[in-house]
Amino acid sequence: MDPFQFKNKEMSKQDCLELFENDAILFDTLKAADSVRNDLCGNDVTYILNANINFTNVCSGSCQFCAFKVAKNSPSAFFLTPEQVGRKACDAKMAGAMEVCVQGGLLPEIDTHFQVEILKSIRAQTNPIGGISIHAFSPMEVFAAAENAGLDLKTALIMLKEAGLDSIPGTAAEILVDDVRKTLCPDKISADNWEKVIKTAHKTGIPTTCTIMYGHIEENKDRVEHLFRLKRIQEETGGFTEFIPLTFLHENTPLIKKGLVESGASGLTDLKMYAIPRLLFKEKLPNIQVSWVKLGTKFSQVGLCSGANDFGGTLMEENISRAAGSKYGSSMTQQKIENCIRQIGRVPKLRNTQYKIMEETGTKNPIQTY
Repeated sequence: MDPFQFKNKEMSKQDCLELFENDAILFDTLKAADSVRNDLCGNDVTYILNANINFTNVCSGSCQFCAFKVAKNSPSAFFLTPEQVGRKACDAKMAGAMEVCVQGGLLPEIDTHFQVEILKSIRAQTNPIGGISIHAFSPMEVFAAAENAGLDLKTALIMLKEAGLDSIPGTAAEILVDDVRKTLCPDKISADNWEKVIKTAHKTGIPTTCTIMYGHIEENKDRVEHLFRLKRIQEETGGFTEFIPLTFLHENTPLIKKGLVESGASGLTDLKMYAIPRLLFKEKLPNIQVSWVKLGTKFSQVGLCSGANDFGGTLMEENISRAAGSKYGSSMTQQKIENCIRQIGRVPKLRNTQYKIMEETGTKNPIQTY
């Protein structure tokens, strides 16, 4: 098989599976993906000044890949009030952030009304100093909160949008194959319900990202099914702003402790997860993001030469990957991001959540903690 044929040809599921399974054509696949990336995005590599805010690490879920959640009575448990979340968002804005990503656990007391209060608090505290883009609540969080509030999805999403929600992170997708989800995340919404939240959000005027978490118990055929579902949704709604492959960090997770996995993905698999989606999505979903917090800066640079065109963001605080065993830090300055991009001969471009290229703004060195 010649991977370069997919520059101008639609890929079938069988084609996609062969690209995953045929290591003999790996480097041709990477070259073809990088060529498509260059055609679509040129020499630019985008990034954003952003901050993560986890409002609680307490969760009723039983995801086997998660090392972040703790019991309610744990000494390390925390649960921020809406006012405290707003204060952290304000601090992030003062440190140069353009976007905050807000996520938390699943609990009966977290309903749509509580999420609305978080959004209102962020707006109230950041609007006087120029405002900030709010990227918040995974499809799982939206779905569970609506159920807790006794609301239908559309009503809940309209309430969130009116309270200030700008976009939704497309996390909680993991692998969109229910047979895998039964073991991986048995308490999470089904693949169809994840899609329902995403499509309802898009139809309500709320864009989302999309993700895949790979390198655990899934097989290549499951990755193919997941990617083709994302492609179909994008063709129907056009609401995905970016695709983010998330490599499974295994060290401290239940999956490794129970002996269900021995490790995470190989480096070759990591590169395939940038290259193959690039050849599949092409112009339908032009933005593919590397996750430096999971891969490190050097391997992220290789990812940017294998189909990806976005470096992600400064993060300022990242707890979930760190809990799972990430050794690459939880914050990166704007200057370091730009240096990483320039080192591979690319041009750094500051963007907003919607991938609009921005004039240089904020500080060159957002503070490490806030």
